[in-house]
Amino acid sequence: MRYACLAFVMMVWASLSNAMVIENQRSYEGSGDQVLRILSTADLEVFEPYILAFQERRPELSVDYTVVSSAELYRAIRQGAAFDLALSSAMDLQFRLANDGFAQSYRSDATAALPAWARWRDLIFGFTAEPAVVVLSTDRLDGLEIPSTRQELINLLRENPDVFGGAVGTYDVRESGLGYLYATQESRATDAYWRLTEVMGRLDPQLYCCSGEMIDDVRAGRLALAYNVLGSYAAERIARYSGGRVKILRMQDFSNVILRTAIVPKAAQQPEAAGAMIDMLADLGLREKPGNWHLPPLIAAEMGRASSFGPIRLGPALMVYLDPLNRRAFLAEWEDSMEQP
Repeated sequence: MRYACLAFVMMVWASLSNAMVIENQRSYEGSGDQVLRILSTADLEVFEPYILAFQERRPELSVDYTVVSSAELYRAIRQGAAFDLALSSAMDLQFRLANDGFAQSYRSDATAALPAWARWRDLIFGFTAEPAVVVLSTDRLDGLEIPSTRQELINLLRENPDVFGGAVGTYDVRESGLGYLYATQESRATDAYWRLTEVMGRLDPQLYCCSGEMIDDVRAGRLALAYNVLGSYAAERIARYSGGRVKILRMQDFSNVILRTAIVPKAAQQPEAAGAMIDMLADLGLREKPGNWHLPPLIAAEMGRASSFGPIRLGPALMVYLDPLNRRAFLAEWEDSMEQP
């Protein structure tokens, strides 16, 4: 089985007792001496417009932006890394940091305006609602019927091993915090998850750390299909790069929708500046139209809350699969399904 989890940039953060793998980092100079240090799972290309918009509001603030995986972010904040703001798509790990005392309380008119399901105890704040999607290469699937449900996808994979053998990508949930969140929540919501996992496991699936790499491999024709990638990344990357015939599908039977969340870490040295960024993100999260931003607003989640398309909820239930015994049991079953001879 090929493992396609490659970091963009490898660096060592010397202040941590364990090395932190950094995927990207950039500094944006302001007119003053204060620096807002952000640790984030959002790709630099995706989040840069938000940084520039923030500096229009607060030109005196410099911004140091560091991109890591969700698992690295979780470890760094627990170890007391000196960041002022932590932004992550792995809302279960963020919730655990907040619940375990690694986040400072913050409250403002902007955060109070967020829906109750998008914040928790003034410690953690959702500012985007992002569905998981399937990305397909229409070149590789030429002539085949495009699936709209998991059962249709299962049938498509099962009946066409010549097309999908070695050409299905998904998260390595042992390494990816977001992938683990998607997998555990989907297994709770639909019986089709384990049937689909077993079918993928018979096709020599390619395992990834990140959505972006899966999407790029579909575009390049190395994959026929990538399962459970971030819809916002798929739309942004496909719009940014020309070439290749790619289709984005949102399964019609059930859709995971994550909230990208923000916390102010306990070790933050600039909590006021971090709060100002949270206020801007909260305002953008409540916008009624998508606008010229790479990350979608919360409004889509509000529209789907009464159906199978609502967001994963912020609350203690998120920590069920973070329990070591539950995690080991889940990963053992996942490995049995995905690593078939």
